[in-house]
Amino acid sequence: SPESNLPSVQQEQVKVETLPDLNAKILDEDWDDIPPSSALEVISEEEAVQIIAEPLLPIQSSTLRDYVDHSETLEKLVHLGVDLSQVEKRQKAGQLLLTLDFEKDVKKILLFLKDVGVEDDQLGPFLTKNPYILAEDLEALETRVAYLKSKKFGKSEIAQMVSRAPYLLLFSVERLDNRLGFFKNELGLSVKKTKDLVIRLPRLLTGKLEPIKENLQVCQIELGFHHNEIQQIVYKTPKILTASKKRLKQTFDYLHNIMGIPHHMLTRFPQVFNSKLLRIRERHMFLAFLGRAQYDPAQPSYISLDQLVSLPDEVFCTEIAKASMQDFEKFLKTL
Repeated sequence: SPESNLPSVQQEQVKVETLPDLNAKILDEDWDDIPPSSALEVISEEEAVQIIAEPLLPIQSSTLRDYVDHSETLEKLVHLGVDLSQVEKRQKAGQLLLTLDFEKDVKKILLFLKDVGVEDDQLGPFLTKNPYILAEDLEALETRVAYLKSKKFGKSEIAQMVSRAPYLLLFSVERLDNRLGFFKNELGLSVKKTKDLVIRLPRLLTGKLEPIKENLQVCQIELGFHHNEIQQIVYKTPKILTASKKRLKQTFDYLHNIMGIPHHMLTRFPQVFNSKLLRIRERHMFLAFLGRAQYDPAQPSYISLDQLVSLPDEVFCTEIAKASMQDFEKFLKTL
């Protein structure tokens, strides 16, 4: 059989042997005087079929599901809402859970997370994403929370950050401090704005820095934004730091070179970079077809980029394009 990612569990097989009748019958005695049953005692077939044997632990398995009936820890984690099928995909997470004792190891971490502010109904999803926190030293976790408090993050803000970025508390105080310093210095943000940035997108503190540095270079060198414009764009739309470089460049190319949107307007409405390029293209082409593609605020019938991408189709058609949904749908079929 293929090697399993989960540990082997060895258990001896019980061999039942039939011995000669010992002719040992105890009759007319007080129940308190009856000796305990012997393992060698012969039993009838009727009695034998009524014996319920405990299921054996699987010798090998590639799924945690096979261990749930034998592990109090796994059983209670499932009741909390932990998705074991997702946990076992994470490196060595399955082995970790099988070594933990619920009362000794898990319970204290659950109480800690509740105290931090993770809601009861979020404990399962949280541990599904980050089962490794169950092996962390409780004192180290408390030290990391104390550090965030020392940086003037409020209790509700810390709860929001931990819930949205489950790996956050696996990072040492030194690493968290370095990350906050990086965003403050690299973007030239104030302490308050740096805090606001990571509160809105806490995975900035846990993800790799290289893609973020590359996106900042793309914005400056390839897209041509000035440093102060990049600062405004990132503060308004933090996700731009983790966006695909290819998608970022394609969206900019269409907005700037096809639609004619200048840099200062893109800086004012950077949320447009979070929209799907197909949505932008379809709506712009429909407006151009109707002669309404006007994005200059100094001109009549001005349409903001926010209106272009954020409104539902029906509202976009009636209020912006001054057309019906049927007209829009017919136009899309011509593309």
